[in-house]
Amino acid sequence: MSTKNFIVAIELGSTKIRGIAGKKNPDGTISVLALSEEDATQCIRKGVVYNIDKTTQAISNIIQRLRAQLKTGIKQVFVGIGGQSIHSHHNLLFCDMPGTEGGIVSQQLIVEMMDENRATEYSDKEVLDVHVQEYRADNLMQTDPVGIPCSRLEGNFLNILQNKRHYQNLLKCFANADVKIADIYLAPTALADVVLTPTEKRSGCMLVDLGADTTTVVVYYKNIVRHIAVIPLGGNSITKDLCALQLEEQDAEKIKTKYASAFTPENEVDGEEQFNLSPSISVSAVKVIDLVEARVDEIVTNAWNQVPAEFAEKLLGGIVLTGGGAQMKNISQAFRKITSVEQIRIAKDTNEAFTPQPIVPTSFTQNTLVGILAKGDQNCWADAAAPRANTDMFDTPTAAPATEEKKAPEQTTPLSGFQTFDNAGTNIEIKQKEEPKKEVEKKEEPITEEDRLIQQYRDKQAQEKQNKDSLGTKISRWIQALTNPEE
Repeated sequence: MSTKNFIVAIELGSTKIRGIAGKKNPDGTISVLALSEEDATQCIRKGVVYNIDKTTQAISNIIQRLRAQLKTGIKQVFVGIGGQSIHSHHNLLFCDMPGTEGGIVSQQLIVEMMDENRATEYSDKEVLDVHVQEYRADNLMQTDPVGIPCSRLEGNFLNILQNKRHYQNLLKCFANADVKIADIYLAPTALADVVLTPTEKRSGCMLVDLGADTTTVVVYYKNIVRHIAVIPLGGNSITKDLCALQLEEQDAEKIKTKYASAFTPENEVDGEEQFNLSPSISVSAVKVIDLVEARVDEIVTNAWNQVPAEFAEKLLGGIVLTGGGAQMKNISQAFRKITSVEQIRIAKDTNEAFTPQPIVPTSFTQNTLVGILAKGDQNCWADAAAPRANTDMFDTPTAAPATEEKKAPEQTTPLSGFQTFDNAGTNIEIKQKEEPKKEVEKKEEPITEEDRLIQQYRDKQAQEKQNKDSLGTKISRWIQALTNPEE
């Protein structure tokens, strides 16, 4: 029997597009109901969509497989994005309080300052998320300055930006796949929420997600995100380096997976040792060690350089490693060698608790996907048999397709002697309307000059006759008066 209450999350990674469907239980555990993934090497580079058609097809394939496993429809999905186009930018805003002695900071002022920061325009960037760093009320640093009197208020905001064109391409892929987006989450912070402990966030730590094409760095201090950066280097960089040993890319990947070590002590290096993949494929162990360590040192150095100088000595929570690259042998030793940080933890699993059935995600590469799933807060179930409403990808109602108006049938007048009934069987009295008689317009013939003169003569005669009759009437009355004076 299919469930009607679940959340669906989609992650666009550097080389994979992954989908997951899960249900949040009352006891706080998560039941994973379906998993699917698609290779994205032909449509995504370093976490950025570059082929819209192939990305659209990959998303459609994932949704179809999730539907098949769930045995029901999917109304919407939560999407997590990251990649090379993501970076953070500090924005400072100032506000001089009115009056010579200043004023008291109000909640409305804080909201207005946050809105002003959110409205900041960047030429080719889109603001995805904002993390408030702190406020400075005169010389006092505060995370919540409401109620504090001051003459000048300064707000420090960390804006997470992404390239506008890349963001629009992402939206276009989901729109073309006819998949509605419930919400978009920043993948690095979604990952941090499920792999970092509250103590690590509060005391300060550096989260490093070692991906295939990118390495993502998130710095926390006092429960606040202080910096986010994406480095365009990852595990695939090591694989390409090993191809220099005259290996095919597939064989180089196998050598890396089987023999590569991020750090090898000098006393353990054997100059005569060979790494064998098959009877016909054998490479020098020393060359493999040198290539792998050189690239790992470069990745670790670049990641450590992303930590702001003011926090480098404050990371009491140490370094937390996750992602596929965290599976490499001695990766912790490689970070200790470069950073001199002793406290390093490898986060293989998330902090989320899962039910044993039907699926338990255990791979390093699924941690971000689990983080997006955990942040989802809306039911994604849809009745597969119900027609979908006319909405866009964010569930905004759109105009229904235009349809031709059906003309009402012409009403005919019933013949006399018949009765008409409505749908309820009630007799309807019919009154026949008489059509108004049309007056025949007489066409006036043009009057000739001769007719005009004749008419004029007749009018004159009539007028003379009228005058004559009037005079005769007067004479008769006068004679009668003389003859009969008594009257």
